[in-house]
Amino acid sequence: MQNINMNTCKCFSCGGVYPDIDGPVHRYMNSSPGCWSVYGEVLAREYSDPVYFEVHRLTVDAYAVQHPGSTDRQSIQSVGVHLVRLCLFLEHGLTADKANNAMLEAGKNKNSFIFIDPPKHFGSITAADVNKVSSVEEHKAIVRDWAQTAWEAWSMHHDTIREWLPNQALHRTSR
Repeated sequence: MQNINMNTCKCFSCGGVYPDIDGPVHRYMNSSPGCWSVYGEVLAREYSDPVYFEVHRLTVDAYAVQHPGSTDRQSIQSVGVHLVRLCLFLEHGLTADKANNAMLEAGKNKNSFIFIDPPKHFGSITAADVNKVSSVEEHKAIVRDWAQTAWEAWSMHHDTIREWLPNQALHRTSR
């Protein structure tokens, strides 16, 4: 149960409002400790019940591209593969498994990914919003919206991201 008097803060990356706590964070995805903690709660929900898992990869992708890290190679590759998978889901309509397989194919060329400047704003939905919903249907709907807004936030780089798509994998993994 959430303490109403708990102090909150904005995550410096995604802009969501989270508990102002000390704690661990991901080693290369930049977030506040409260944001990382709430994201963990969202993941726990998805892992605890298979009905939520349908949107799990969208959750991971949306979170990753809202917390892009820095200009180091690992951050560049992480953002790249998650943006590729969002593109495959949202623009090509691939199923979760097929999008994941195509993303793995794209990942074979991740050394060619270049740093792309992150947007100033990462979309209006964050892990904090997902964590607030109570039903499976609401969860799935908000995760889909979250993924869409996160993808749209990177629109200035969509042409570059599309160049990273694995053409041969798209043909093998089409709907």
